Amino acid sequence: MLKDHVTQQQHMASCSVGRRLVACLLNVSEARRKELVETVARAALYNNKGVRREGTTVLNIFNDHDYNRSVITIVASIDSIREAVLSACEEACGLIDMGAHMGVHPRMGAVDLIPIYPLGEEVGVEDCAKEARAVAEGLTERVQGTSAFLFGWADSPLQRGLAQRRREMGWFKKTPQLQAIRPDMGPQPHHPLGLTGVGASPYVMNCNVTIDTQDMAIARSIAAALRGSTPGGLPGVQVLALPHGGAVEIACNVESVEGGPPGGTERWPCFSIGGRPYCHVPASLITTRVAELAGGRGVGVKGTALVGFTPHECRRLAEIALAQGIAEFWKERGEVRM
Repeated sequence: MLKDHVTQQQHMASCSVGRRLVACLLNVSEARRKELVETVARAALYNNKGVRREGTTVLNIFNDHDYNRSVITIVASIDSIREAVLSACEEACGLIDMGAHMGVHPRMGAVDLIPIYPLGEEVGVEDCAKEARAVAEGLTERVQGTSAFLFGWADSPLQRGLAQRRREMGWFKKTPQLQAIRPDMGPQPHHPLGLTGVGASPYVMNCNVTIDTQDMAIARSIAAALRGSTPGGLPGVQVLALPHGGAVEIACNVESVEGGPPGGTERWPCFSIGGRPYCHVPASLITTRVAELAGGRGVGVKGTALVGFTPHECRRLAEIALAQGIAEFWKERGEVRM
């Protein structure tokens, strides 16, 4: 009976708000004060009077102590996502000081990244791009001193990818030179707020594989061989090698690429946006390829962490959460999603 009830609720959600769902994987530069991060997440869900925003849920909060970075998965209808995200950003900007931030992961802003992704056929990437630009504008207007750069579909008309835009902003540098940056919106970036990337694209996963070594030269060679920009690399995969927990993590952004999966036996998850097919490299293939590359260098693999969800999983869980009226879904699941 319970299973039937949940199935019915999923169907109801899919027939209403679920047909216009988008996700924002909000990256904030704090993970060591988990209560602070949860305060930011709740700001997406409730207004300043404590009244819940209907049709909005936080599916997951991923905290990484070494990176000192958290990813908050906010899902709402395209019509509601802007206010939810801006409220969370306002809260984060009031609580996080980039001048005092320490962590091994590159970062430039208290709110470091605001990507918005469609979760089905009913919303186009162009719709998400419009909302992303509105979020960037709203952030720089509502929080004095914030500045932003645009990427992906929001970066019109060039549509430069996140990796390219980060390189242009100096995000990969150990000590970014804020005074040399020309943001797309807002003033010259400075501490305590720094610079925020805001954009839209088809869904991007995060898949991190830990290898059993502290040798950064080996790790960087594995990362280089894995990148989609390298001949023989994995399509849509962008990679950093970062020290993590006494080993090294091969941290991958896994972009969805247009078209069907390449030939071969490995099954790639596929979905459609605006009638166009997309697919992404499965986490299992990333793990296998890292294990092969590491093994050839005499290094083992310790484990794989999926930060958040696959596109299908994100939509499925969002429909369950919204059908059951669960705002703080990350608590209801009773587990930390890795």
